[in-house]
Order: sequence, then structure tokens, then C-alpha cells
Amino acid sequence: MKSNNQSPKFTGPNPKGKSIEKAKDFKKSITKLLLHLKPYWILIGIALVFACAGTIFSILGPKILSKITTEIILGLSPNASINFVKITTIGIWLVILYCTSSLFSFTQNFIMAKVTAKISKGLREEISKKINKLPLKYFDSQSYGDILSRVTNDVDTISQTLSQSLSQMITSITTLIGIIVMMFTISWKLTLVALVSVPVSMLLVMLFVKKSQKYFLWQQNTLGEMNGHIEETYSAHNVIKVFNGEEKAEEKFDNINEKLYQNAYKSQFYSGLMMPIMNFVGNISYVVICIIGGSMALSDITFIASIVAFIQYIRQFNQPIQQVASIAGTLQSTAAASERVFEFLSEENEPDESNKTLKIKNFKGKVEFKNVCFGYNPEKEIIHNFSETALPGQKVAIVGPTGAGKTTLVNLLMRFYEINSGDILIDGISIKDMNRSYVRSLFGMVLQDTWLFEGTIRENLAYGKLDATDEEIIEACKASNIDHFIKTQPNSYNMVLDEEANLSQGQKQLITIARAMVANAPMLILDEATSSVDTRTEELIQEAMDKLIKGRTSFVIAHRLSTIKNADLILVMKDGNVIETGKHEELLAKNGFYADLYNSQFTKKHAEIDELN
Repeated sequence: MKSNNQSPKFTGPNPKGKSIEKAKDFKKSITKLLLHLKPYWILIGIALVFACAGTIFSILGPKILSKITTEIILGLSPNASINFVKITTIGIWLVILYCTSSLFSFTQNFIMAKVTAKISKGLREEISKKINKLPLKYFDSQSYGDILSRVTNDVDTISQTLSQSLSQMITSITTLIGIIVMMFTISWKLTLVALVSVPVSMLLVMLFVKKSQKYFLWQQNTLGEMNGHIEETYSAHNVIKVFNGEEKAEEKFDNINEKLYQNAYKSQFYSGLMMPIMNFVGNISYVVICIIGGSMALSDITFIASIVAFIQYIRQFNQPIQQVASIAGTLQSTAAASERVFEFLSEENEPDESNKTLKIKNFKGKVEFKNVCFGYNPEKEIIHNFSETALPGQKVAIVGPTGAGKTTLVNLLMRFYEINSGDILIDGISIKDMNRSYVRSLFGMVLQDTWLFEGTIRENLAYGKLDATDEEIIEACKASNIDHFIKTQPNSYNMVLDEEANLSQGQKQLITIARAMVANAPMLILDEATSSVDTRTEELIQEAMDKLIKGRTSFVIAHRLSTIKNADLILVMKDGNVIETGKHEELLAKNGFYADLYNSQFTKKHAEIDELN
């Protein structure tokens, strides 16, 4: 199954065990993100200052705590006593220090949580507005899943980095520098011993990261392969059952699952060795420090307190190193996410037409196509020099084989796409001179693919006319033969349409037809509107449609030619050209392409009836 999403590039394991995607231009992406955060710079700066202050106060703790140990050691000496007053005073200051550190950390978290929520909200609002401003041709070249990922996953990645990684990076760097400074104030000899272990452990870690990196990449690729197989299998579950393909599907799943197991096992094994290695090197350094520190304490018994403080700093020393390494990977993901978000936001919008206020004063419904040429790709034209006129109130049917350009013609009429050359006029006014929103308001539209949102039936019916009265809604439902069905449902028109609502495809289609009736637009477009209903329901809908389109210019795309016999004008399309025009009887009399289409359907229908008999 083809996927539009490319596998992310991997640079190493991150805390969540996912692959890390690299940005094309890390510096440019991070710069864009920082510029986007300009309104929040002051608040973020304050939060980072609080984070640094809280870290500094926390770092001072072991050094002050060593003074209590020193007082106890001195008090145990002959002819001396423990100064409990001084110890109590130091203890109180230590409690105040830790409370202040916690208060600063809490304040920093509070500020960043609020700022992050605002930034995420703002980005999602910008993306949401952007989606409505983009031309439809953009969505032709992008998968909906990829766009959805930018709204959710990419914004979440940026949000998590700002709320956690940014402050964590500052505190980690502050902690690292602060601990080194504090260790040097205790003993430069012990500090050098401790620092020697850092490049050793980092070198070993890099070797194992490099080893595990390829397995993490293979794991992600295999996981994507498995997800694709599962989606394909369950979406086509009936087909697999019909052709007895269960064994083959299971065999393929087992093969992919085995590969995933091997890659996951090896990647987790090698990445899991990092902590034991760092602990091993760290424990060796503890032993060396204790030996050297013990020899130093022989000449000064109070140095034992300094050794205790020093060991506490050593235990804290590895944590910020690990955090900085982890954050480096997270920043790669953040840069990639921000690049994708800002790339989307920088896409070219539909031209602004707020200055176009021209409207049709005395609406009649005459539609003219004048030498229209169009192609979704400039080099591949699919509508060639098309010219035709639909008179006010006419029912115009557009027929032809798949790919003839029927739906494309309607898309141009609605200004979903702009024509390459030529013009389309409504009552003598070019649709280019009118605001596209106004042009679209002139048409009621029923598509082959039904679309209903989660909400009540009433809300769905009034989607095209929010101020519709109950009488208008009920009248439209009666005309489309859906009123009786709705009234038999729980809560009638207030029934909520969600995943639990058991509606057939035909019933959904009837609701969309009723919705178009409620909108009561002066012109209509029906694109295979009756394709999902049975023959009897189709006849009922056809009667309602005849009432609905009376006095309105309407464009009907149909594959079932029996449904457009009463059309005032039939346009027969093939390969982007109108090859025949006329009424049903006239086209049959010509014995041309339309007659062939109609007779093939007529013959097929009678063959099916004979088979049933």
C-alpha cells in the first residue's frame, strides 16, 4: 500500500524510544521558531532566570550540609562538645535554601506551562486559519494524514520542548557548571580525577549509540511496515476472507513481526548498556576519589565532611550530562517539527478577494462557459477550449466516462480551481470579478461522497443556513423522503450523529440532499447525488429533485443516464471535450457516443432483470 509519508531520518535514541527526525536546516528552523516566540521572550526569560536561580540554590545544599558534618566531627574531638545551636542554625538555613529552590522551580514551571499552552494554542489557530486560506490544489499534492500530523504531532513536539526541554537544558547546563565550580572549591585534585571519567564514559556511550542507531532506524522502518500491513489487512478484511487469504496475511505478519522483534531487541539491548557503563565508570571514580580523599583526610580529619559533599556532587554530575545528550536529540526533533509547521504556514494562500464586492443585483441564473481551458498540471490540459451556455432555470446534465472532466467542470464553476484561460460568467458577470465566497453561496451542492459532522441531525441539516427554521428543515426532509426515518430515531431531529449512529450510506445521502434543500441556493450542483440509494428511493428523490430545481439553473453529473432523461440540456463529455449536446431524445436519434452509453446501460439492466427472472 502506497504511503505519502516518508520514514523519518534517525540520529539516535531519544527518551521515548522513537526515531529522531532531522531538519533540513537546523539553524534556520530554530531561528524561525525563536522569532515566532518573540512576544513571549520576556516571560520565557523570567522563567529561565527562575530555573537558574532554583538550580544554584539546590547546588549549594551539599556544601552547606558538609558544614554540619564538620561541626559534628569537631564536637567528637577530646575536650570538645557538639555545637547544636550552630548545627540548628545551619539546618534552618538549609531548609530555607531548599524551600527557595523549590519555589523558584515551581514558579518557572508555572510560567512555562502557561506560555507553552498559549504558544500551542496560537500555532494551532494559525494552522487552522491557514487551512481555510489554502487553494485546493495544495491538498491534491499533500496527504491529509501529513497535514493532520503538523496540527497535532509537530505542535505537540514544539510544546513539549518549550515546557520541558528548554528549561531542563538551562538547568542541566547550570547544574553542570555549578557542580564543577563547587567541586573545585572543595579540592582541585579530586575534581580532576572526576573529570577524567567523563570523556571515558562518553566515548564508550558513543560507541554503543552508534551500534544501536542502525537498529533503531530498522525498528522504525519495520514498525511502519507492520502498521501499513495491519491497516491494509483490516481495511480489506472481507476481501481476504472471500479469497481465503488469511494464511498468507498471517505469514506476512509473522515475518514482519520477527524482524521487528530482532531489531527492537538489539536496539534496546545496546541502548540499555549505556547506563550500566556510565555507572561502572562512575563507581570506579568513586573508589579512586575515596582512596585519594581518604589519604588527604589523614592530615585533616575535617576533610571527611568535604569528601561526603564531593561524592554527593559526583552522583549529581552524570545526570545533567545525560540530560544534555538527550535534549540534543530532542532539539533535532523540535527543529524538524518547527520546519514542517512553518513550511506549512508559509505556503501560498488563495489571493485575497476582500476588495471584491461585486454582486448580481437581479439574479436570473444564466451561466456561460467561454473558451475555458484548464489542467491540474499546467503541462497536462484536461479541459480544452470548452464553450457552452446554460439558460436560466435549465437542468443541465453532464455525462461521460470516468476521467472525461465532468467533476472538473463543476470545480471550475465553484472556483475551487482557477481556469488557465477563457472565462465563466454568471448573468454576464465573470466569476473572477466576484468574491469566491459569494460565488459559492450561489450554489447548493450534493456530492457523491457524503459528509456529516458529529452533531445533531438538525445541526447537520442547517449547516448551509444556520438561521433555518424548524419548518424549513422539516419541509426539506419531507421533500427528500427522510422525515419519516428521522422521526423514528431516538430524539428525532436532535439525535446526535456519531460513530454509534447506525445510518446506511443511502440515509446519509438523503440527509445531505435535504441539507442542500434547506440552504435554498439559487442554483444547484448534483454530483452523482443518487448513487448510494436503491432504485425505489432514487425515484422518490428524483421527484423531490424535480420540485427542488424548478426555476433554478442546475448542473447534474450522472452515470445512470435514466435519471437525466428530462434534462433540458445534456453535455456529453469525452477527454475534456464536449462532443455532443442536446436533449435525451435528440442524442439518441443521433446514434452517437451518448446513444452507445445509454444502450449499454439499458442492455445491461435488462440482462440483470432476465437473470433474476
